[in-house]
Amino acid sequence: MASAHANSVRHKARNRLVILLHRAGLPVGPMQLLTVTGRKSGLPRTTPVAPVVVDGTRYIVQAYPNSDWVKNARVAGHGVLERGRRRQEVELVEVPEEQRGRILREFPGQNPRGVGAFVRNGLVDSPSPESFAAAAPRCPVFRTAPRVAA
Repeated sequence: MASAHANSVRHKARNRLVILLHRAGLPVGPMQLLTVTGRKSGLPRTTPVAPVVVDGTRYIVQAYPNSDWVKNARVAGHGVLERGRRRQEVELVEVPEEQRGRILREFPGQNPRGVGAFVRNGLVDSPSPESFAAAAPRCPVFRTAPRVAA
């Protein structure tokens, strides 16, 4: 079994590669880039995410416990989603725990390649929709909506 440090190094390298490919106009799978202002630095922070669409609404789900992007999104309340060269400013509204299960249940069907991260990180016991729904207490979910200029 690989060490947590080795997994972290591989995860960061994968993220850098996905970001580089997106910035070159070559999106990878269902991945999009989420850029949110850092809560401490005030600098833009970018991370790959795999949104889920439920009833026409796009949601972003945390696959890595204690992710900085989640902490930053809670403070900022908005960010930018990019896919290739398309950009959209979005509001980020955290979904209450009791509403997350129905959204998480859709993740394995829409993003089967992303399921492994949830299993490896201990957020779910198996790749089943039921296991994802049961992860609602430990898996933040954000609803996105187009950001209206103030």
